[in-house]
Amino acid sequence: MISVVHLQTHLPSSGNAAYRLHNALCQAGVNSSMLSMSSDISKSDRIDYLGRKSQVTSFLNNKLQAYLLRDTLDQYGLFSFPILGNNVSDMEQVESADIIYLHWVMGGFLNLANIEQIAALNKPVIVFMHDMWAITGGCHYSFMCENYLYGCQDCQMFPAKKFFDLPVIEFKAKLKLYQKYSNLFFVTPSAWLYNLTKKSLLTKNKPVYHIPNIINVSKFKKIDRQTARAILSLDPDDKIIAFGAASPTSPYKGWEYLRQALELFAKSYTSSKVSVLIFGSEHDAKLAEAIPFKTHFVGRLRDDYSTALVYNAANVFVAPSMADNLPTTVMESLCCGTPVVGFAIGGIPDMVQHKENGYLAAYKDAEDLAAGIRFCLDSGVTGKLLPCFDTEKILEQHFALYEEMLSLKP
Repeated sequence: MISVVHLQTHLPSSGNAAYRLHNALCQAGVNSSMLSMSSDISKSDRIDYLGRKSQVTSFLNNKLQAYLLRDTLDQYGLFSFPILGNNVSDMEQVESADIIYLHWVMGGFLNLANIEQIAALNKPVIVFMHDMWAITGGCHYSFMCENYLYGCQDCQMFPAKKFFDLPVIEFKAKLKLYQKYSNLFFVTPSAWLYNLTKKSLLTKNKPVYHIPNIINVSKFKKIDRQTARAILSLDPDDKIIAFGAASPTSPYKGWEYLRQALELFAKSYTSSKVSVLIFGSEHDAKLAEAIPFKTHFVGRLRDDYSTALVYNAANVFVAPSMADNLPTTVMESLCCGTPVVGFAIGGIPDMVQHKENGYLAAYKDAEDLAAGIRFCLDSGVTGKLLPCFDTEKILEQHFALYEEMLSLKP
């Protein structure tokens, strides 16, 4: 039986994609385990996480990183320059694995030296890319910037020139690492990120594969809408627009465009039976005040069943992302039969077929976003997951990759 290990900073809230893949592999008979820095899941023979020392390392790393990045521009989102980390290459789960997955390992879990320690084991290493960090000098999404194609000079996140050009330093360190080890394989869940990875100076000569994320359709599925609303104490007659984000005002989430779209929609939609359902964050008075409809905040949902209830209660789910890989929320909503409106960016077009299971709006066009909301409410279009996201098909792609990697192993 083949053995794999997944490395992920935290389980499962920031690592749902990795956790779902792990569970699917276990069900398919693979000896899969997970190792994280911290976890909301109790330790078991398949789940393990590091001790108190790693938490101190993470705290120090984040403090040092915050100091180095104190002058970056928040409008471009997250930048990671990993300084400290943990050597996990000699841990039993890693040593016994035939294949190692690197998922999201920032935040003081692994630095580049730790990744090299793993690569030096001479086992196939799958760099599973949940954002752009692996192909840039440190940003997790580059937006319109294409400097990662050349070397990340003149980074837009660092307007003030410093003696140490951190993006260039990190880019060169990654380039040296990637060129040194032939056992690094890059997997992207979206076609968008696959195309970027094939073009980046860091990875254009590396093996790159496109394999989507997995979703548990036994949990995310369509149920009676009125039942879902009754459980959540929502008006059975409302047209409900759902929006989800742990940090709604994040530069990635496009809140300002959604706010504008809702204002435009309110001016043209005469029915008073409209409400907005917000999950992922606690009640926000400023957010509620800016929305021209009654609002319901359901907070952070900590289990899949509660999340599925929210999607089922809504008539439409809006994902106005400015930058996103393969947003889990879109996939979850479609599984529950709720159409999705989003900008045609990142991996959203992989999941949403225009006017068939949702609406793809022109990028940064609030008017078109409003048109998409109206279309989904008026047309009766139903959300549905596309065949390419079938779990068995996705697992077959992973197994084919395993066979290819292991055949190349010296």
